[in-house]
Amino acid sequence: MKTKIKLSAFKEIVPLFFIFWAVIIGVGVFMAPCIPDQIPTHWNTQGQIDGYSSKPMAVFLLLGVLVAMYLLMLFLPHLDPLKKNYKEFEKPYYILRLALIIFFVSLYVFTLLAAAGYKLDIKKFIIPSMSLLFIVFGVLMSKIKRNYFVGIRTPWTLHSDEVWLKTHKLGGWTFAGAGILCFFTLWLGDWAFAIFMVIILLAALLPIAYSYLEYKKLGLFKH
Repeated sequence: MKTKIKLSAFKEIVPLFFIFWAVIIGVGVFMAPCIPDQIPTHWNTQGQIDGYSSKPMAVFLLLGVLVAMYLLMLFLPHLDPLKKNYKEFEKPYYILRLALIIFFVSLYVFTLLAAAGYKLDIKKFIIPSMSLLFIVFGVLMSKIKRNYFVGIRTPWTLHSDEVWLKTHKLGGWTFAGAGILCFFTLWLGDWAFAIFMVIILLAALLPIAYSYLEYKKLGLFKH
């Protein structure tokens, strides 16, 4: 039992490593006199900055959200009524958490680099990184067991293990396929973000619709 606890704690070193460096960079940016008082925190669909936040807000609030998200994902399994199922997809859940942490730490660092005056193209960061994130989600989707916090959670998947399994097999294909297609929107110029969002929306809606149809097909509405 002690060995298992030690191994679980050891795994958390990797996401904590990324968060640690986010803290170091964030504090460094906050202390740097060359950083302006207003930091870019929002970009429009053309990749142009259209929103700013104060330096403390951008540096520490975003960092706080990052840490809170990590802690939330760490403790969510303990709050889930179906927490026993997490043991069956412990590794995929860890990979999902790690992928999300790496993505948001990278986004945080991107924001700080933009504040430092680097000329960066948000599209060249968001599109490839989110495409990769969706591919990772797609690969892991079929391994996720029924729960209330992770995966495609509809009234129909949560009510039936069979509907959950079939929906997540389809979701694995739609998410991975969306990730691959989204990557190529990099070369679509001004249409990139619009088509990117349409692909993501379809990838999410198809499994939801399928879960309803599968639930109906199995005659579970009668119960």
